[in-house]
Amino acid sequence: MKRIIIAPDSFKGTLEAAQVCDIIAGEVKKLCRDAEILCIPMSDGGEGMCSSYLSLIGGERRSLRVTGPKGTPVEAEFGILPDGCAVMEMAACAGLPLMDGELEPLRATTYGVGELIEHIASLGCEKLLLGLGGSATNDCGIGMAAALGYRFLDAVGREVAPLAENLGKVEKIILPAALPDIQVRAACDVDNPLCGERGAAAVFGPQKGLRPEQIGPHDMAMAHFAQVIKREQGRDVAELPGAGAAGGLGAGVLAFLNGELRPGIELLLDSVGFDELLDTAELVITGEGRLDGQSMAGKVPVGVSRRAKAKAVPCIALAGCLGQGAELCLEEGISAYYACGPAGRDMDELRRCCRRELAELAAKVLPEYL
Repeated sequence: MKRIIIAPDSFKGTLEAAQVCDIIAGEVKKLCRDAEILCIPMSDGGEGMCSSYLSLIGGERRSLRVTGPKGTPVEAEFGILPDGCAVMEMAACAGLPLMDGELEPLRATTYGVGELIEHIASLGCEKLLLGLGGSATNDCGIGMAAALGYRFLDAVGREVAPLAENLGKVEKIILPAALPDIQVRAACDVDNPLCGERGAAAVFGPQKGLRPEQIGPHDMAMAHFAQVIKREQGRDVAELPGAGAAGGLGAGVLAFLNGELRPGIELLLDSVGFDELLDTAELVITGEGRLDGQSMAGKVPVGVSRRAKAKAVPCIALAGCLGQGAELCLEEGISAYYACGPAGRDMDELRRCCRRELAELAAKVLPEYL
């Protein structure tokens, strides 16, 4: 009996990872009725991280009303795993979809992230897995820190509102009387530093609404804030890989929570014992909405394929579309990759046809491997 592992990410905006698993598994069953199929819906720390952990490991889904990125209340979900560890996505409190198309890159706040972390700690959780993907914010976590009791002062000692637009004004950081007693590991799907050409403002700012003329000044404000953190707290966060994730929240996790940044895919693969599952597998099928050069920086398909390569298990990727640099993935254990269609199609069209196209792609490709 063949053991097939299906371990894709979501196809962002169209299919959740579990739906991708179901579609591919359906085609595998048609071709190989006696196959043992292990479906492992994956997440790299962005959309679907909480659901992935709960579906794979078990636990309890909960929610709390907190401050959203626009300053208005939102209902944010999180999970409590069987071992008492909590899992949450920052996007549940400060994600791009919560902006309802009204982007405010210099005012969107992570305050709700801090509120939710404090609540989770109050439940007695000693560990937290925090997903950093999908943010609407560019505030270096100053909003999160303010919710945890940090205060920020300008050059003359006036309190500064904890918003991205004020990062360049901060000169002093007042620590809270006590921080939540919780160990935070942040799941990071990028390795970008906080500032510079690969930094948060330059690379991710435009998708959150930063105009070209705002990118340089905001990058300088983030660099200034990092210098204040270094001077006040002795933490040099500016150049650390992942510090630029989620609009600089990666740096905020390091500076204000004494947390740890880890590739999200590695955290989840370790949690489900993926290496042991590979010992008896004959094929791994992975994928994501767009496979390209950025997939090399902590994304699900390459994280999965590297593990498969180490165990000499063939791994193929089924993607919604391909982008520049997709061929680099072939060096990391992906034996071959295939796409449902070309890049750049209308999202409404994709939502209508994504299920059919993925099923057709799997039906066309899989006979070669089963």
